[in-house]
Amino acid sequence: MPRLTTILGLESSCDDTAAAVVQREANGSAQVLSNIVVGQNDLHKAFGGVVPEIAARAHAEKIDLCVEKALNDASVDLNEVDAIAVTAGPGLIGGVMSGVMCAKGLAAATGKPLIGVNHLAGHALTPRLTDGLEYPYLMLLVSGGHCQFLIARGPNNFSRIGGTIDDAPGEAFDKTARLLGLGQPGGPAVQQEALSGDPKRFRFPRPMLDRAGCDMSFSGLKTAVLRARNEVMQDETILIQDVRDLCAGFQAAVVDVLAEKTRRALALYLDENPTVPALAVAGGVAANTAIRAGLESVSADLGVTFTAPPLALCTDNAAMIAYAGLELFEAGHRDGMDLSARPRWPLDTASAPMLGSGKKGAKA
Repeated sequence: MPRLTTILGLESSCDDTAAAVVQREANGSAQVLSNIVVGQNDLHKAFGGVVPEIAARAHAEKIDLCVEKALNDASVDLNEVDAIAVTAGPGLIGGVMSGVMCAKGLAAATGKPLIGVNHLAGHALTPRLTDGLEYPYLMLLVSGGHCQFLIARGPNNFSRIGGTIDDAPGEAFDKTARLLGLGQPGGPAVQQEALSGDPKRFRFPRPMLDRAGCDMSFSGLKTAVLRARNEVMQDETILIQDVRDLCAGFQAAVVDVLAEKTRRALALYLDENPTVPALAVAGGVAANTAIRAGLESVSADLGVTFTAPPLALCTDNAAMIAYAGLELFEAGHRDGMDLSARPRWPLDTASAPMLGSGKKGAKA
C-alpha cells in the first residue's frame, strides 16, 4: 500500500494567519485534514485597510496557536508530518517573516524538510487540490494584489500571458468601497450593495478593451467611480440608492473586462491544443458571484471546463500552501535554513515584469 504523504502548511502573507494539514491519500487524491484561518478584520477596520505593522504583530502572536489547532483538528502529530511548507512571498514582509521563522523553527526542531511556497502558486494550484485538474490549464488569478492569466504547466512552471498593468481588481473593489463609505474588505461590501443596484444607470468605461491582448487596467475605472460619486453627492452626503447603483455599475464593468480578456486568453491557451482544456479561477476576487458567472459563460461558449474552488479556498488560507508544498515535495524540492522572506516573487520569472521592478525585485 503506498505511503501517505502529509504536509503542514503555514500562511501569513497579508492579514490572515493560517495553518493547515493536507494529505496525499493512497488513491492519489489530496485531502484537507484541517484548515485554520484567523482573520484580522477587527484590527484594521478603523484604518480603512491593512496596516502592515499591526498585521505582522498579530501573525507573530497567532501563528503557533494556528499550527497547534491545525495539528489537533487533523489528529496528526508533528512527528508524523513529512514536510513543512510556508508562504515565503510575495506579501507584506513582516507577516511573511513571521511565517517563515515559525516554519524554520519547526523544521529545525523536528528535522523535517522545509519548503518555501510562492503564495501565488498556492492560489494557482488550488484547482488541482479541489478538482484534480490536469496540466496544462489556464488560470485566472484575481485577488486584492494580483490579476494574471497563467498557463499552469507544473507546480513550479507557469507562463503569464496577460495581467493588470496597475490596480488589481481586488484593490479597485477596496478603493471603491472606501469612496462610497462602505466597509472593508471592499469586495463583499460592493457585491452586496450591487445586488440592489441598477448596473445600467452609470455607464463606466471598460478599460483596454480597444487594445489587443490580455492585459488589463482598473485604476481609471476607480477614478470614473469617484467622478460619478461627486456628481450625485449633495452637501457631502449620498443617497443609499446612488451607492447601490454605483456599485452595480462598477461591478458590471469589472465583469465585462474580465470576461472579454478571459475570452482572449482562452484563445491563446487553446492554440496549444490541451488534452482536457480547462479554465480555473482563484484568489479572493474569485469569490464574487457575478465575476464567476461571467467567466463560466465565456468558458461554456468555447467548450472549456470551468472550475472555481469553494469560497473558503479562494481567499488566503494555508490548505493551498500545504498542497503546493505537497506537489513541490513530491517533485523533490527542498529549501534550507537560508530560506528568505520575499516581498515580491513573480510566478513567471522568464517574462518581463508587468509593473516594473526595483531593489525588492519584480512586482509581477
